Amino acid sequence: MNRPEAPGIPDVQSCSDARELAIDRVGIRGLRYPMQFADGADPPQATVGSFNVYVALPAQQKGTHMSRLVAVIDEMRESLSLAGMSALLDTMLQRLDAENGRIEIEFPWFMRKAAPVSGVPSMMDYEVKLSADHTGGKRTISATVVVPVMSLCPSSKAISDYGAHNQRSHLKLTVRPRPADDDEPVSLAKLVAIAEDEASCELYALLKRADEKYVTERAYDRPRFVEDLVRGIAARMVSDSRFDAFSVAAENFESIHNHSAYAEIVRGT
Repeated sequence: MNRPEAPGIPDVQSCSDARELAIDRVGIRGLRYPMQFADGADPPQATVGSFNVYVALPAQQKGTHMSRLVAVIDEMRESLSLAGMSALLDTMLQRLDAENGRIEIEFPWFMRKAAPVSGVPSMMDYEVKLSADHTGGKRTISATVVVPVMSLCPSSKAISDYGAHNQRSHLKLTVRPRPADDDEPVSLAKLVAIAEDEASCELYALLKRADEKYVTERAYDRPRFVEDLVRGIAARMVSDSRFDAFSVAAENFESIHNHSAYAEIVRGT
């Protein structure tokens, strides 16, 4: 809630500015705050978010009220979800009396996975970014997840008498969902599953020897160029009616070069 200012203290931000230049975005960046995130129907998960929060400032107004931006984040009491980003954006725009604004939240998100043979459980972490933007009467909500996987080079396998070079890769998926579909909502877990299924092999935090054997052999049987990675994922995205737009990027941290291999596909506007 807004607390009344002490009487007699001037509100300089609300003064007029003679230069009459509107500002597209003004606000705060890098605000770290504890939060709860709920992915689909899963229970909320505690994490720490890094918030970038902006509003547009009219030409006649000298400054925005930065403290109100922090208050919007501090007053979040319910767990956040992708579907809830629009409501959070509405709250911010109303609190700042702004027509346009943007919220970006980055945080680590964890998923419990069982090793492929032993079944031993462990937690895998994924980098997530949620964005909500309202500009010129148009609203967009997007979600980004970075999925670490294993990729094995098809060329190396084809030309070598034994073995093939492999490396860890990062698959970055960004999606802009269509209006919520209650029957099949977009979830981070489903995006992760798509990315991992197109890789040579998925990663695990904890592996026993039998699991390590499985992972090594599975990757050898499923070689992927960086181009294969993005094409495989994009082919699934194109046929998925839940997405208005998407981008897929793959970066292979090469094991035989001191540089990365990279590919990207972007569809939609």
